[in-house]
Order: sequence, then C-alpha cells, then structure tokens
Amino acid sequence: MFYESFAGNGVLCNPEAIFRGLLADPDLAHLEHVWAIADPAARNAFVAEFVGHPRVRCVERLSDDYWRELSTAGTVVNNATFPAQFGKREGQVYLNTWHGTPLKHMGFDMPDGAADSANTLRNLLMADYLLAANPFMAETMYEDAYRLRNVYRGTLIETGYPRIDHQFHGDGSDVRARLAAAGVAVGSLPVVLFAPTWRGSTFAAPDDDLDHLGEQVAAMQEAVGPDAIVLLKTHQVVHAAAVGHPRLRDVLVPNTIPTNALLGAAAALVTDYSSIFFDYLASRRPIVFFTPDADEYARDRGTYFAPDELPGPVTGAAGEAGAHVRRLLADGPSERVSAWSARFTPWDDGHATQRVIDVVFRGGADGTRRVRRDDRTRILLHAGGMRSNGITTSLVNLLRALDPERYDVTLLLQMQRTPAAVMNRARVPATVRQVFRIGGMNGSKALQARRRLSNVRGRVHAPRHSRSQDRLWRDEWDRIFGSAEFDWVADFSGYGHFWPSLLLRSPDAPRAIWLHNEMASDRLRTIDGRAPMKRSLGLVFEQYGSFDRLVSVSPSLTRLNREELSEYAPPDRFVTVRNVPDMERVALGAQEPPESVLDEDEPAPAWLTSLAAPRRDERWFVTVARLSPEKNQARLVRAFAGVHERDARARLLIVGGGPLRRALQAQIDAAGLGDVAFLAGERRNPFALMAAADCFVMSSAYEGQPMVLLEAAVCGLPIVSTAFASVGDALPGDTIRVVAQDDDALRDGMLAYLAGEVPASALDIPAYMAEVTAEFDAVVAESLAERR
Repeated sequence: MFYESFAGNGVLCNPEAIFRGLLADPDLAHLEHVWAIADPAARNAFVAEFVGHPRVRCVERLSDDYWRELSTAGTVVNNATFPAQFGKREGQVYLNTWHGTPLKHMGFDMPDGAADSANTLRNLLMADYLLAANPFMAETMYEDAYRLRNVYRGTLIETGYPRIDHQFHGDGSDVRARLAAAGVAVGSLPVVLFAPTWRGSTFAAPDDDLDHLGEQVAAMQEAVGPDAIVLLKTHQVVHAAAVGHPRLRDVLVPNTIPTNALLGAAAALVTDYSSIFFDYLASRRPIVFFTPDADEYARDRGTYFAPDELPGPVTGAAGEAGAHVRRLLADGPSERVSAWSARFTPWDDGHATQRVIDVVFRGGADGTRRVRRDDRTRILLHAGGMRSNGITTSLVNLLRALDPERYDVTLLLQMQRTPAAVMNRARVPATVRQVFRIGGMNGSKALQARRRLSNVRGRVHAPRHSRSQDRLWRDEWDRIFGSAEFDWVADFSGYGHFWPSLLLRSPDAPRAIWLHNEMASDRLRTIDGRAPMKRSLGLVFEQYGSFDRLVSVSPSLTRLNREELSEYAPPDRFVTVRNVPDMERVALGAQEPPESVLDEDEPAPAWLTSLAAPRRDERWFVTVARLSPEKNQARLVRAFAGVHERDARARLLIVGGGPLRRALQAQIDAAGLGDVAFLAGERRNPFALMAAADCFVMSSAYEGQPMVLLEAAVCGLPIVSTAFASVGDALPGDTIRVVAQDDDALRDGMLAYLAGEVPASALDIPAYMAEVTAEFDAVVAESLAERR
C-alpha cells in the first residue's frame, strides 16, 4: 500500500482514514503501508507514532525511495495527483479519493481549465476507483467538469467519505489535548473553526495574506465574544508560512491534526469557498460564509452555487461573520443546513471507511457504479503543436463543424504555453475534451535508446513487430489516457513520427492519419540547402501501412498521394476529407477595418494607410501564407515586378511570417519595389486585409487544399493561382484563374485581373459544409464497419 495526500503535506484526509482502517483490519494484516511525506514535521510525527511498527514506514516525496515504492506498490492511494512521470503499472490498483466536494469551479469549468487540469485529468483517467462523497460530486465534478463521461472505464464509489468518519468518533477531547500540546489552549470553550481556502493570487508571497488573516481572526473573536474561541485552519499550500507567523501562533491549528477530527470537535464553522463545509454538513451544526472578495472570485474562478443558495449567512465583513456565529450558536442551525446535509452527506454515518475497504479489497459492489455513457462515437484527434498555421486552422474548423450530438471528441495536445497555442486552444469548442501529453516516456533506458537509434537509422517499429517496443508504447498510451476508450483515432497533424507510433497502439480502434499536402514533395522541401523533413516524414511514411485510412484534403491530392506513396499503403486506404474554413470568423474579420490588424500602440505603416484609403487609385494584390519555399513568394515578387512595369497602379501585400522573410525583403529592395510591394508580417486578422484588397494571388509550387482560397472566396475576391496539383479542387466551380508555374504566366494572370478578365469568386457555405462533414462521417463510419 502506498499513500500520498496533498502532495506529501502529511498523513491526512481520506488516505489517512483508509490507512488506519486497513491497519486495524485483522483480515488485511498482510498489507504493508508506505506513506509519502514531504513536510519534515509531519514526517517526524509519523515516525514517532509508528516507530518500530513492522508494516508501516514512510519515504520522502520525490526521493529515489519514493519512486521505487510508488512503482512497485500493489495499491496506490492519493487524494490529489501523482506527478506527471507516474504511470500505473500493469496490475497495480489506483484509488483516487479526491479531497472534497467542490464549491468553486473545477477542471474544464475553470478559465483555461483544460491545460491547468492536465495532470489531474490524467490521474483520474488512470484510477481504477474514484471516490465520490455525493451524487453532485460524481456528476458535476468527475463526469462533467473533468469530462470523464463516456470515456472513463473505472469504478465510481459512492458510499460516503472516509475522512468524515472522524466527525462521528470521539467527544473531541483528543483534539483538545493535541491542540494544547501544540500551544493552542482552548480549555473547555466551544471551538469556532475559521477555514479559508487559498485563492491563488499571492501564492508566491503568502506572508502578504497572513497579516490580514490575523486581523480577520481577531475581528471574528471580538464579535463571537468570550464564550467561544476562534481557531484558524489554513489551506495546505500556505500552512508552512503560517506556522512561523507571530500573530497566528496562538490560534493556528497544527497540520498534523486531521481536519475532520477538528470538524467533529467544532461547534461552528466559518469558511469561504473551501469544500470543507460540505464535510461539516454531516454534523448539521452552524456554518457562516465569509467572502470579502465574492465578486472578484466569481469573476476569476467561479462557483457552482450562488451566495444566496448556500446553507448559512454570507458576509464580507469578519466582524459580521463573528456576530452570525454568536447568533447561530444560540439559535441552532437552519432547515437549509439539514436539507443540504441530506443532499451532500447522504451516506456519512461514521462507517464510510469500512465500505470503501470492502469495495477495493474484498470485491464488494454496494455503492459502486460506472460513469454514464451515451451512444455517441468517441473519436480522438491528435492536434499537433497548435501553432498558427493552416493545419491548426483546419482542425479547429473541423471541430466546430462536427455534430456534438453524434461525436464525443477528444483532442490530444502537446503542452505549449506560447501565446499562439493558448489563443488557438481557446478557439476549440467547449464540447471538446482536451487531453495533454505531459511528462515523458517511462520504461527501460535500453529500450528507449534502441527506439531512438532505430529512428536515426530511418526505421520505426511497426505494431506487433517488436513485443518490447509495443509494451513501451502501450505503457505511454496508458500513462496519458489511463482507462479511456475511443472508437476511432486519428493523427490530424500527420507530420511528427512520434505521434503515429503512439496512436497506433490505441486499443481496439480504427486509425487514420491526415495527409495535408503532396507528402512526397513536402518530404524533400529544402530550406537553406537543407531538407529538414526528410528523415522525419520518412519515418511517418513507414507507418502508413498500419493505418486504416490515409486522409488527403482534396480529391486531386488523394490521387497524387495514392500514386506517389503506393509503396507504403494499399490504394483503397487513401480517402478524401476536404478542409473546413471558419466561415463565421472570416466573415466577421472581413467586416473589420484594415487598421484592426495593428497591435496595440503599433503605428500605422504607409502601406496600410494607402490600402485603407476610401478612394484610392491603386490596385492591390494580396497573398496570405507562411513565408517558406513551397509557397514560392519569390516567384510572386518577380511576377509582380512585371505587372507593375506595365501598370503603375499595381501594389502587392504579402501577409505571413516564416523563415524567408529576410530573403524576400532583400529581393523586394533589390528589385526597386520597396514603395509598391510590402511584407505585412503575421497578423491576427488577415481577413480585414484580404477584404480591403482587390485580388488574391497564390504562387505555390504545391499545396494540399489551401484554406486561404476558400477564405478568399468568402471575402468575394477574384483569385489568380499557379497550377499546383490540387488547385482544381480548391473551390467548387471554376472561377479561379489558374496559370502555369512560371514567372511570366503568373504575371499574365495578374494582368488579366487588371484587364477585368478574372471574375470574383464565391462559396455556397451551407452546401460546402454539408459536403465536407458528410465526407468525414463516411470515413469514420466505413472504417468502423470494417473493424466490426
């Protein structure tokens, strides 16, 4: 047995109650018990209590002994999360008890909650058993806030909270003795427990809050009067700082006293957003809510219940909170406390610990159930790095287009905190479950070295070709997803070789991989004389044969990839799902004035002033693309030089960032085009610039299905494009002026626009969206049917 509570703060909470219950159970006397404790004082107290006990010991959290014991234990228990490195060993049992019914928002309900809850979700998915104090916690927190509904395969235990058993045992004399031993003298006075949560705003400097806490305790004590004593129970994360604070010395409850033992001895509770009050409901004694920052907290974090719903008076003044306590101690609790007690502590009777032990260690089923599921198809998509590029845009748009009544969607992401990644994740629909890969692969160093050496040599281990490598990847799958099940899995990114290796180990699901480009050409793309994708994409190609579907983004591209990659996969596995533009975002962005693309305090460049002029004489060509070789903006600059030579009204705006920016600027300057051709850089809203321009031009050597052409059509622009393989499928209809891949042909196409020979493009948005979602639905349905 291995236990950890509050990241090693002590022998506390539900794990402590379960530990003592097991230790006292004669039928389970064969179990050994190891506690992970980080706090030195708590460790010393534990050693003193169990010195010489043959089956009980402790280790320092995150030490070598910690990892050894955690990895080899038969059963592990935690009330929060194990570190990101931990992956549950095959056959190991994981009981996660959590640490309370939430009042404040949790998981995906928090701002940027998907990323902030990444390791919590990972732990919950990994757990064999999840403990729920009440149905609200099971449904609102586990199933909804942490999105376990539909994918989690473990067992929910709803039999009461073991830690609350403390509140039913004893008369409080032991707690009073332990308080006295710690220098907190209460005598026989009723104890009023003040237990505020930590808000997280000043975690780096908790002393700034401690002076204020001392003032609040004093104000409460003055209002309560001499017939009761107010004690302070700090949140776990600030307790170490509070211990040394002189103003709190006589009122601070030691961290070594179990919270629920304190609650059992307390005559009243004052708290704010802490889940501690849910436990206290079992006593049906008075509760007062002291929330001086209620508006700020509701805005920044949010709560599941409004202040007027809570089972006790709510105030923002410490003295008034004390006055409420004094009144309630005289009058007794309200009917609302009793109603809340029936709702949130329905099974707490002092015997919850034994019921949990019966489930986990004796195979009992009373009070257990599975997480709810529905008939939706559960799909997993790997997203890539969520950089601001065409793949990310296409993914986000697809997620927005999928029917949430038909699909339960999970997105697998890398943990990136860059502004672009955060911004793009914020565009993901709220219905999509986001799972992050954090930490690294476990397993033998020799196996890892063999994997990397094979990759360097241009080889990957296909599934079932190496039992040891399959085990390595399957362990990594389990470390990330735990027990989660998916019906259909896809690598939407399609570029890095690590992710196909991982997804191909997904259990019992068809797998697809996206081909966003003419992949054979992309593999050989050169930048500064180097081909950076050659080895990596070669490793991806080697895995194509293990996928059920290879999805290109246009019919022409499907035919091309089928021919050029025929040595890697059978022809019938190559299919098409076209890209989806964010029509609403394009339309709204196009309505903004061109000046909206400027960053805060950025002065307007001369080109922008000219582009935005209402009665300008210029004719503006615009292109939006990454500045990289396959986009061939160098050819566009050369072609434009010929256009401007023939028509002085012509202007060129190149929007985008990338490795070739310096070279392109040098080319523009060398050609003497600095006053008529401009690099705008990467812009948050390029659609305002597109809509202000006159004609869209594309000069690419090859493409997948460039969404920018769909976006240009939504903006109502005429389009001139070079003849890459998939250009014929880029838009429904034939309004694009397609020219050969040379400078003169591109120049002549742009001149044709100036001569009035290129009509504006358009897109029937509803019809196009229906066609693309039908393509996606067909790929999923057909591959699922083949597996059945």
